[in-house]
Parts: sequence; C-alpha cells; structure tokens
Amino acid sequence: MDPTNKAKGPSPHYSLYQREIFRQGGTEGKLPHFSVHPDELVESTKKKLSDRAYFYANSNAGLGWTDRANREAFYSWRIIPRMLVDTNVRDLSVELFGHRIPAPILFAPIGINKLYSPEGELIPAKIAGELGLPYCLSTAASSSIEDVAATNDSGASSIASDGGNYCQVRAGSNAQSPRFFQLYMGHDDDVTMSLLERAWKSGFDVCMLTVDTWQLGWRPTDINLANYVFYYPPGTTGNELGASDPVFMRKYGDELKNDSGKWIDSSVWHGKAHTWEKMPWLIKQWKRISGGRPFVIKGIQSAEDALKAYEIGCEGIVVTNHAGRQVDGAVGSLEVLPEIVDAVGDKMKIIFDSGIRTGSDVFKALALGAHAVQVGRLYVWGMAHEGEAGCRHVMKSLLADLDITMTVAGYPSITRDVNRKALRRNESGVYPRGEHAKL
Repeated sequence: MDPTNKAKGPSPHYSLYQREIFRQGGTEGKLPHFSVHPDELVESTKKKLSDRAYFYANSNAGLGWTDRANREAFYSWRIIPRMLVDTNVRDLSVELFGHRIPAPILFAPIGINKLYSPEGELIPAKIAGELGLPYCLSTAASSSIEDVAATNDSGASSIASDGGNYCQVRAGSNAQSPRFFQLYMGHDDDVTMSLLERAWKSGFDVCMLTVDTWQLGWRPTDINLANYVFYYPPGTTGNELGASDPVFMRKYGDELKNDSGKWIDSSVWHGKAHTWEKMPWLIKQWKRISGGRPFVIKGIQSAEDALKAYEIGCEGIVVTNHAGRQVDGAVGSLEVLPEIVDAVGDKMKIIFDSGIRTGSDVFKALALGAHAVQVGRLYVWGMAHEGEAGCRHVMKSLLADLDITMTVAGYPSITRDVNRKALRRNESGVYPRGEHAKL
C-alpha cells in the first residue's frame, strides 16, 4: 500500500494500520503479540484472566442461544461488492448528538474493568480519547466518574501534536472527546441525581439509561463460580463509583462498610424494575441538569418499545439484548434492527449493540439503518492481553477492518452509500465456527 500523497478526508486512513503491522514485521521482525481474529482472541483471553474475570466478561444467559442468535443474524446478511468505484478517500464520519466523530463506533459501557486490567476503565477511556470515538461509562464502573473524564481528555490531548483525533466535539462542550454516561437507576432519587450531576460536570453529555438489566440474567457459568466480585474480599472492586459519590456515602456509607454489596445491590442490579411511568421524570431531571442534552434508552428490542421511547422524549435508543447475557432464547439484535429502523429511524438516533466482531459486522449494522454501533467485548479482550496497548491494537484493527472493507467493497461514504441496497439476505446456511486458517 502506497502511503504517499493520500488526500486528507473527514476520517483518518485507518487502513494504513495494516501496512504499519506489515512493515514492522518485515523491517523489524516485530509481530503482534496476539491474534485479533475474534474466535482466537476470545480463546487467548482465557489464558490471560482468572476464571472469574474471564467468565464475567463472557458468560451468557442460559444455554447461550441469544449470543449465538446475535452472530447468526450477521451471517444471514451478505455484502454486495461494487467495482470501479473511487474509494481513494473514505468518509466514515457521522454526526451523533452534536458531535462529529471520525467513525461510527462507540466504546460500549462495561462494568468492573479492573477485572481485566489494574487500571480498569481508565484504559478504554484513554484509547477512546485518542481515537475521537465516544466513550460510555457504566454505573458499575471500577473507577470514579471524575478520573475517567480526566483520562479521556488526556487521551485526546496526547495526540493533538500529531494532527488530532479528527473528532469535532459539539460546541459548548467542556470535554475534549465525546463521552456518555450509562445509568443504572436505583430507587433512591437523591443518589440518581448526584450521579447525573457528577457526570454532567465531568463532561458526560448524553445520559444512556439501561432498562434490560434491573438484575443479572441467569448465567450458568457465573453460577458455577459464584461469580459476583462485590461479595469477595476486600470488597472494594466494583464499588468505586458508589464509594466516590458524596450522596451515596452520606446516606449509606456505614452500611457499605459492613456489607460490600450495598452499592451494587441497591443502586445498580437491585432487581426492582422501573416502568415507563418513571421515564418522563428522569428525562426532565436530566434535561434540567444538562441544559437539554440527549437522553437515550439502552435495551430496546422491539419496534413498539422504540416508538414508546420516541413518544416520551428520547433522542436515541440502543438496540441491544445486552450481548445475549439477559434473556436466553431471545431474538438476535440484528434480526429486529430493520423493523425498529422502519419505525423510528427518521425520528431519533439508533445505536446498534450486540454481536459486533468485525468491520463487516459494523458495515452490515449501518447498512440496515443504525447510525452507529457499540463494541464492548472486543476492547475488553484486548485490554486483558496487554492493557492499554492491547486495547489500542484491537480497536485500531477494527477501524482498519471497516475502512478496508469499504475500500475493497466499493463504498466510499458511510452516510451516502451504505444502505440496504448494499446487502442481500441469505435465508439458508449455518454460521460457521472454527473454520478459518490458524497458525
């Protein structure tokens, strides 16, 4: 690949990462330390983590059929390549809630990142800042809101001298890179308000409420290990966000000292579902705190619920089944995406989540109408290998994969060219497993 005289476009030439790897191998004898093939990556992750850490990231509900449905749904759609198209400059950029981001990929909210690397959420937050991609912080994080915000900004500023991260943060933001706050809402409104106020002050300018996980699904591999880190000594991992909250600690600090599960059991996975009736109040409070910034519901799997979210005032939804971790035997997220897009795609932003592994997966979700996608397990698997370097390698590889897919398939622009005409539905065939070239 000739890296010279390449015209500058709205997105970086992510595909050059492939050449960088090839050159380092040929001229310096340096090879990647682990495979980014998703099947091999998840297997090598087993060797890097304890059983509890590995299965916390990879356990699925029940028999794992929903997780499998997520992947099979991608196999059912095929890309139609187009030839003799000028793809010398690709435009992967999209607008999302006022931010112009260089690629339509978000870092999904994943809790308790210190299970995968000692620095926890600070690792993906930094890499997201470097890449100019939105970072979503989980309420179940093992780092404080303020520390994550500072690290996200430092990631963005660290590459300023190299031309920046191609991200145009919305006007008026006090953040150097987009970041959103994923809320697990307990039943103490004072604590909820405190979390949202802290998030807003720290530059998190979209509230993303998760509605599919009032409690954890039945995950047999976690049951086998009694895998709930909050109850194990020293009882601090996973409590960091709550322990750093002044309202929670004022009201429940003494209880937390005696019961390390107090934060998670009362404010995160409490098992007491909220309903649609509570949503207008929450949206109103977030709008008051943030001056009208977007509110998103995460966990939508039907067109009916998508319409309800729109009608109550949401600016976006995340189409996700929590990566197959909540309801076994449920529909694959990609299966329901087209009907959800048909219902609300012209009214609100649709972020797709669950099952993304490759650049082609990203392409397919966008072609079916999503405005952007979230990836989670991929970056966790990367940071489990080499911390910051591993997370960076996996995410840069995904971006290169998407960029190269658009180049060789003949689609220069995400927003102009990638639509349902780019795909063909395949009703037959079985998703292959393990059928690829291996070292």
